[in-house]
Parts: sequence; structure tokens; C-alpha cells
Amino acid sequence: MLVEKIIRKLKNDPNYKWESVYSTRDLSIISGRRAIQVVRGLWQKIWIKRSAGLLFIGSRVKISHAYQLQCGKNLILEDNVFINALSAEGIQLGDNVSIARDSILICTGVIAQRGKGITIGSGTGINARAYLAGQGGITIGKDVIFGPDVKIFSENHNYNDPALSIKAQGVTRKGVTIGDNCWLGAGVTILDGVTVGPGCVIAAGSIVSRSIPENSIAAGIPAKIIKNRITGENV
Repeated sequence: MLVEKIIRKLKNDPNYKWESVYSTRDLSIISGRRAIQVVRGLWQKIWIKRSAGLLFIGSRVKISHAYQLQCGKNLILEDNVFINALSAEGIQLGDNVSIARDSILICTGVIAQRGKGITIGSGTGINARAYLAGQGGITIGKDVIFGPDVKIFSENHNYNDPALSIKAQGVTRKGVTIGDNCWLGAGVTILDGVTVGPGCVIAAGSIVSRSIPENSIAAGIPAKIIKNRITGENV
């Protein structure tokens, strides 16, 4: 199939194959939509610091401070994605990264406190309505899967001094790291200072406030390790 061959070449993956069969009508709609996104991407390439390949841009996508955005080949930004790359290190996206509709990536929340930035590895898919707050720095590895409505926060407000308003006490920033080959289920929240090791699965709706070692399955509020994904042993 021609479309499948084109995608295989774009992804540089000789093993890429569709598991489903689509009608000619379906393929025409999909191809036409992607073609329009490529045209929009050509305009955005003018402003982006570096874009190594095709750029697929949906409708109503907004990229602020695009000169601090670097992306690899075949970046997909679906409808209504908002990116603000203003930060010390900017936003860096690997090859074949996709960010689904209504997602927000922001690096600086308050102008007086410039944020660090966001890095996302190749092959990672960010599902709809994600919120990535990179003030303290977010690093996401390769081939990571996000369910919808995942939120990552990389700073915390200080609040221990009762004589001052919480707003006046400043923030702490430790940053968040998500290892390669992780799956974050729908509605997962990751808090500042957390490292999720490679190969982890975080159950839908979990709030992760402490680091999770590699190849763990974790769930709950706050998230606790249930078992090892490789050995199947309960913890």
C-alpha cells in the first residue's frame, strides 16, 4: 500500500506495518489532512530554530517563542496545540514525536522566573489535553506513551511561612524525568522532583509524588509500586 510505504520511509522503519485495512475513501481523507498539515508546517519552519524534516501542523496551533523550539523529523502537532518555548534551554523534540490536540507545553509561567525547558525523545506520543509545565525542567525519554489528560509539574510553591502569602514565598524546582519506554495512563499526574525509571507503567488516574524505579507498575493516590513488570513479582 502506497501510504503505508510512504510512512515507513518517513519513519525510517522497515518493519512499520498497518494492522488494519482502510477503504480508499478513508485513505484519501487521511492523506488530504496530512497534506494540509505539511503546508502549514512549511510556514512554521520559517520561525522555528531547527526542524530536521517534515512538520505536520494542525489548525489553530500556536507556537510562542518558536526560535527556542528544536524538532527532529516528522513532528506532528494536532489541532489547538499551544507551545510556549520561552526558557533557559528551550524545547527540544526528537524524531517522530506526536502531540495530540488541545495539549499545552509551557516553560515559563511567571516572566520574573524564567523556566528551564522541556526535552522529549524520539518516537514519543503525547495524547490529547496533556499539560507539561517545564519551569523546573522536564525530560521525557524515547518511545514513551501518554494517555489523554496527563499532567506534569516541575515546580512547587513554598508555603511554610504563615506570615507571608503563599504567592510571596517563591517556588522550588527539582525537575521531572520520565525514562524510555514508559506508559503513563489517562489522567496521570506527575509532581516535581519525580523520576520515573525506564520501562514503567503508571495506571490511569495515579498521582506520582515519589520516584518510581525502572520496570515498575505503579498505581494509586499517591502512586505505589504494585509489581515488577519484567519478573511479575509483587512488591
